[in-house]
Amino acid sequence: MVDEKPLRADARRNRARVLDAASAAFAEHGTGASTEQIARAAGVGPGTVFRHFPTKEDLLAAVYLARLEHLEAQARELASAREPTAALRGFFRGAVEGSSAKNALAEALAGAGVSPAEAASRIGGRLRAALGVLLERAQRDGGVRPDLTVTDVMSLLIGASRATEPLAADGPARERVVSVILDGLSPRH
Repeated sequence: MVDEKPLRADARRNRARVLDAASAAFAEHGTGASTEQIARAAGVGPGTVFRHFPTKEDLLAAVYLARLEHLEAQARELASAREPTAALRGFFRGAVEGSSAKNALAEALAGAGVSPAEAASRIGGRLRAALGVLLERAQRDGGVRPDLTVTDVMSLLIGASRATEPLAADGPARERVVSVILDGLSPRH
């Protein structure tokens, strides 16, 4: 993987631009997007891309981790929402909508011999904790079944992400599937 020494401000900006460009390129062209395309889109030379990410697998792993970090930040932010049930439902919907690209990155990492689970191990615990707070608040609010655990919600989220991936182009079909799952989170009466 990549060195962990502190980067200068300009190097941090270049790294962020490369990650943003790579994320967009992978979303549009799949994981076959070339390093040259990514460098051009980031406004840097290919050498800058390779200085930060020596291999394509390093770049894929960094984009994958950035997406997980984004989910974790969203869950943390939503944990203090005034309407926790709506926040949990919104988080679930957003995570499923953004999952196609993340799943493709995970598959590309696995194909390159890099374990997505290993790459995400640093963030997974933080994501689970943030989602746990959000779930607990929604349960206290009475909008989510009290018997659900964060593991249950993570499993449903992963399952919904994989199940709706073929429906990515059909928004209404994806929304129906997600709505059915979210209805299952509601308390039984």
